[in-house]
Order: sequence, then C-alpha cells, then structure tokens
Amino acid sequence: MSGSSHNMTSMARHAVMLLGGGVITEIAPLGGGDISELWRVGLEDNRRFVIKTGPTPIIEADMLRALHKADAPTPKVLAADAQLLVMEFLPHHDALSSCWADLGRVLRRLHDHSQPARYGWERDFSFGELAIPNGWHDDWAIFWRDCRLLVHLPYLPANLARRLEKLASTLPDRLPRKPPPALLHGDLWSGNVLAESGRITGLIDPACYVGDASAEFAMLTLFARPNRDFWESYGGPPAGYGETIFIYRLWPALVHFRLFGGSYHAMVSALLDNLGV
Repeated sequence: MSGSSHNMTSMARHAVMLLGGGVITEIAPLGGGDISELWRVGLEDNRRFVIKTGPTPIIEADMLRALHKADAPTPKVLAADAQLLVMEFLPHHDALSSCWADLGRVLRRLHDHSQPARYGWERDFSFGELAIPNGWHDDWAIFWRDCRLLVHLPYLPANLARRLEKLASTLPDRLPRKPPPALLHGDLWSGNVLAESGRITGLIDPACYVGDASAEFAMLTLFARPNRDFWESYGGPPAGYGETIFIYRLWPALVHFRLFGGSYHAMVSALLDNLGV
C-alpha cells in the first residue's frame, strides 16, 4: 500500500471513529493538493461524507457553521478535530457558469445577515503555512492595511514591497473606514462553489471574516467574470465597488504570489499600476 493510500485509509478510519463507528465500503479522492486533501467515504449503511485534512479543521468547521447560520448553503459539519474535518457530501455536477443568478441570491442573503459593527474575525486562519491574521478592528481601512496587505512585506521583492508600502499609507483615504459590516466567505472562487441542477448546493473552503461586501468579489473577479444575471440577482455592485476592487484583489494576488510565485508577480504589479503606485 502506498503512503498516500495508507494515509487515506487511516483518515477514513479516524473519521468513522469520530462519527461513532461504521463499516467502510468506499474511499475515493476528491482532489486537494498543496494545502489539504479531500476524500469521499461511503459506509455499509449507505451514509456518505467528505473528509478533509488541513492545518485548522476546527476553525474551518466554525466558519462553515457561521455561514450556515447566515442562510448560506454549506455542507453540514458532522465532526471536526485537530486532524480533520468531516462534512456532508453534497451533489455538485454543474459548473458555476450555469448558476450565476443563484450565486448572486446566495451572496445577497449572506451579506445582508446582521453583524456587529466591527471588522475581522475572532481567530487567525491560514492557507497551509501562509498565516492569515485577523482579530477585531473598529476601522476597516486599518484592518485591510495591517492584516491583508502589510503582512506580506517581508516576503516580497524590494520593488513590490516599496510600492505596496506606498499604497498602504493612502488606504485611509481610499477605503471606507466603517462600511456596513458583511459576513464574507473570504475565498470565493469557482472551485469553492458547488452547483447542481441550476442552483448552488454549497459554499466550501471558507476563510471567513467580516468586512466591506466589495471585498468578497476580489477572488471571484480575479479569475472569473460574473455575468449580468449574477449582478442583477445580487442587486448591483456594492457602494464604492469600482473604486476599491483593485485594492481588494491585491490580497488574493499577494497570497498566490507567495504560494506559487511565477506569473503572480506580474499580476501584483499590474494591480499596483492600476492603483497609481
């Protein structure tokens, strides 16, 4: 048995133990890679569920519960501990392109869910070994400056670091200080949206925080182009979207540069060009 197969079987057995027991009849990989791995597990009693490894399963479970509480479709959390997250298996045979309108409705409900007037999240998070600092802030521009942009400075080439520092010094004039606080999925790209029969069945792999609704669309519009149906069902872009979206796209671009390097240097540089720094 290969190391990967052994790990898959070991994790499946551990998940079954967390669920109170059962006989495994199926284990199938569902993807994953640099940061986590996912498998679908079937039991003799016809239960099926998904297990996911990663650095912070308990925090991710709490984020999924927060999204569910805010009326967003998510897989039900069945169990979680320091090793893995066990979730409901959801159907997802459709591409996001078939469900743009429903995604707009889902995000409208999520962003309209009442939140305290503060920004951030109660616990830090991570993408693998890349830390995502959070904490609560009263000033949104300061949160974005300190927790989403300046934290990357030590890891950037000198020319990009200088330009990012220059931009950061102007953020209090470029971003709203107290936008309506919206609960954000935080890592919303097409791979994290499950769709089936023309509707969204689940939002997965969250990196939640509370902030300006426009920031939600940074990742989504970095790699995809939501169509008119999406924006109409959402209710149109949030206030200030056009003035802030390039700033918000910088965070996922910087994350990708640090994780994968290569062409993302050009993406970060182009975004800074658009912002005039």
